[in-house]
Amino acid sequence: MIPPSVAPWSRCEPGRLAAVRGVLTDIDDTLTTAGRVPMGVIAALAALRECGLPVLAVTGRPMGWSRRVAARTPLAAVVAENGSVALVRDGDEVRVDYVDSEPVRRANRERLRAVAARIVAEIPGATLAQDSPGRVTDIAVDHAEFAHLDPARIAEVVALMKSEGMNATVSSIHVNGWFGAHSKLSGATWIVRRLLGRDLDAERDDWIYVGDSTNDELMFASFPLSVGVANIVDFADRLTQWPAYVTAFDRGRGFVEVAESLLAARCA
Repeated sequence: MIPPSVAPWSRCEPGRLAAVRGVLTDIDDTLTTAGRVPMGVIAALAALRECGLPVLAVTGRPMGWSRRVAARTPLAAVVAENGSVALVRDGDEVRVDYVDSEPVRRANRERLRAVAARIVAEIPGATLAQDSPGRVTDIAVDHAEFAHLDPARIAEVVALMKSEGMNATVSSIHVNGWFGAHSKLSGATWIVRRLLGRDLDAERDDWIYVGDSTNDELMFASFPLSVGVANIVDFADRLTQWPAYVTAFDRGRGFVEVAESLLAARCA
């Protein structure tokens, strides 16, 4: 059940959208539908770019997986692994930048392996995500992509990660855990400054964030113009922080719905 405080996206005032300076978005089940970025989303991203609105994705997906997305879509950048690594297309190449230094990443690597081994050994049915070989700063446990964990087991995974001193979040497909202070918000702030030379903290009223799950709650809380695509109702019983708006359509089509309103208000 969507709370009465959450408005349909169609009610967002065009005048407010005309002042938007950029878009931040999740990827899985926000840009993607059935695991792929549809052509309609690609077209929407390209149209936003042509209109002068950068779109930056912030995801729990790994660096290796995100490199392909950065190379093949009109996104300005992809911030992967919940804020720890950025991928920016530079001509035909993709540049990779890390928040933490190599010594810090190296020290965390063994700790991550140890926690992953504990999870698989101690929690029945828990398996590492199939994209794990592309991860460099976190671990991910599959709960809804190729495997299934019920809410009780998901809670056990989160609790174990936190008992080891990790941050832990639940996306629409994975439970992600990492060491360090980075987050989707800090990663977005970092890449906006690094890529665009702008202070996101000072501009939050002028950016939109689009997401779909509990992994997006920090961003929903941080941006007045926050939007959940319609499939966010799948997490209704677990959300403590809802977005300001919800689209009529789900997944990639929901993102296109957001883009169309932006384009009509900003670039008509």
